[in-house]
Amino acid sequence: MTRLSTTDIAGELEHVVKHWTPRVVGQVNDQYIKVAKLLGELVWHAHDDEDEMFLVISGHLRIEIEGQDDVELGPGQFHVVPRGVRHNPVAKEEVHIVLIETVTTSHTGNTTVQGTVAIEDQVSHLG
Repeated sequence: MTRLSTTDIAGELEHVVKHWTPRVVGQVNDQYIKVAKLLGELVWHAHDDEDEMFLVISGHLRIEIEGQDDVELGPGQFHVVPRGVRHNPVAKEEVHIVLIETVTTSHTGNTTVQGTVAIEDQVSHLG
């Protein structure tokens, strides 16, 4: 029998100590549920094969989208960046978010930079 569990998003965010370091807190089928704290900007990148969902828990997030208007998100709002679309998340003040991404989604997509967090490191605390 599968054990049913509840996850406290605020509690999980307390375990995030470094900005731009997603932490896997659950899984639904082939999608990871991640929490992260953001401050500043990440890097322009795209995920060639996966969509990416950003849900703001607290703060305000701007997602710059190549060739389109920026997306502005506040608490309780989410946006899905379609696969292949170059984007850059920007947080002028600390933002707490939930990400929903396919288990194969690389942190910075097709761009590897210092600070890129491997999927294995995002789930390492689970094992």
